[in-house]
Amino acid sequence: MPESTFTETNSLELLAAPEPEQHRKGYFHTLREILQQPATLLATSDCMSRSTAASKTLLSGTRGLLLTGSGSSEYVGDCVCLPLQNELRIPVQCIGSGTILTHAGKALPPQRPALAISFARSGDSPESVGTISLLLDTEPAIRHLILTCNPNGKLAETFREDPRVRLIILDERTNDRSLVMTSSFTSLVVAARVLGFLDKPAIYRSICERLSRLIDGLLSNHLGTLARVAKMKFRRAIFLASGGPRFGAAKEASLKMLEMTAGRVTTLAETYLGLRHGPMAYIDDNSLVVGFLSSDSVVRAYEVDLLRELDRKQLGRLKLIVGENIPPALIRDSDVALECAGLTAVGDENACVVDVVVGQLLGFFRCLEEGLRPDSPSETGVISRVVEPFELHRSDSTLV
Repeated sequence: MPESTFTETNSLELLAAPEPEQHRKGYFHTLREILQQPATLLATSDCMSRSTAASKTLLSGTRGLLLTGSGSSEYVGDCVCLPLQNELRIPVQCIGSGTILTHAGKALPPQRPALAISFARSGDSPESVGTISLLLDTEPAIRHLILTCNPNGKLAETFREDPRVRLIILDERTNDRSLVMTSSFTSLVVAARVLGFLDKPAIYRSICERLSRLIDGLLSNHLGTLARVAKMKFRRAIFLASGGPRFGAAKEASLKMLEMTAGRVTTLAETYLGLRHGPMAYIDDNSLVVGFLSSDSVVRAYEVDLLRELDRKQLGRLKLIVGENIPPALIRDSDVALECAGLTAVGDENACVVDVVVGQLLGFFRCLEEGLRPDSPSETGVISRVVEPFELHRSDSTLV
């Protein structure tokens, strides 16, 4: 491992460095975009609350909901799919934009009329415009809502005047300049959550305010802890959660570590119960195990059983457990408990937003530890902020 370029765990001191130094070390955008999330969540809440009437119109008569995006934007859909299905009482499915492009109508749920929600930070990736264009041409019974952070992206520009598409652009601060999505991700999650509370605006606002306070507390109290964990000499990271929104967060946290270390730390996201069916073989003596711990008593019982099994088998270099009222017996000498007071109050349906920020910070600090630049960690340009253009193909056959 190269000599660490990061020795200070205090984000305020990192921010206090002269801007030329921040740019030279390559963290100018990423750190700000992580730290601004308590504010951008509230700004997103305000934005979506102003769109309540239009959202109700879109949902009126809808028999199914389709959530789509690519990469992190697809994981946004994973984070909100289950809660929206339970709150709206209609089928909700998350399907990656790439799957729609390759399999078209065969990949779509059958319910019509349906509402498709497309998530995008920049809206400049090839799949963004291609997926909606394909659906508009072939699926007239599907309505469209675009949630994006970029008013000048191809997605916004292409469909701004299209009467078949509703476009909502979030606060300009959420259009992250860093390679990785941070404040854009959490804001897109919170934006979509409004659909479950269109008749309960006060509850929606309360959830957003609680999430803002939780993340503010995480940033105020646990940066040093996460920086120390990131400095441990693990070469693999496993992120565990029990399905639904928090598993969406585990997938996003896994991607953040992989992206921000340019693949030097390999990663895996898995459910607690799924880990026993083969993926447990991934965990070795150089592994960090991150467990997002449910506040539901039944779910937590399954999770605790699995974590105890890992201890019995002496798997992993250390565990980082994230939750509220973490059982002390789960913490071995090398393990870390990250207590998030108030997490239970927002429920597993919304705790994914906090989980994701934990993943962002772990990736950020490990990036610096690896001697990389968080704003652009891929030194060889293998990955970039926006996916490079590629050819979009269409089938001549009728979609079925």
